[in-house]
Amino acid sequence: APYILDGLLMNEVGRHVREQYADTAGFTDHLFGASSLLGYNLVLRIRDLPSKRLYVFNPDTTPRELRKLVGGKAREDLIVANWPDIFRCAATMTAGKIRPSQLLRKLASYPRQNNLAVALREVGRIERTLFIIEWILDTDMQRRAQIGLNKGEAHHALKNALRIGRQGEIRDRTTEGQHYRIAGLNLLTAVIIYWNTVHLGHAVTERRNEGLDVPP
Repeated sequence: APYILDGLLMNEVGRHVREQYADTAGFTDHLFGASSLLGYNLVLRIRDLPSKRLYVFNPDTTPRELRKLVGGKAREDLIVANWPDIFRCAATMTAGKIRPSQLLRKLASYPRQNNLAVALREVGRIERTLFIIEWILDTDMQRRAQIGLNKGEAHHALKNALRIGRQGEIRDRTTEGQHYRIAGLNLLTAVIIYWNTVHLGHAVTERRNEGLDVPP
């Protein structure tokens, strides 16, 4: 999951994305915090969602029925004290000085007493709590996430079908050779997707012109 942010920031198209769908693999509170700071709404299909705990600013004001879901208190004071450093981290990632995956990996390796790492984790806990609540209440978000993930899986399945020989492995020793092979696969995939989009669109239009029902 951290590499999703790398991909979004590496090109101009990704910078305009506001909602990104992904499976639960590799999700951390640091990831939720970084995604929010970079302006992305990360929608994860989290495994074992009922077991995840919520973090609030004041547990005493939590309704009695929900207190069993609260995992602890968010450390607002730590976030405020380290906010300038958190903001600088976001600016560094946005400027391309360091990849998000590298920064998150570095923060994860720090001892627990590192204030910046803990502060970003606290931001992530708050963002994760807000996401879980929204996910439970918003069935449209769940539907969008499922559609988005299905598209991604279909895209990977198409690439796997196009690979001939070597079982999809890239064994070129040079970086340039690897890039050429990946670029060729991406180009062929894009051509097929474009062809399907154009001709399926024509087919749908013809059916509608004939008065036939075409479900969305």
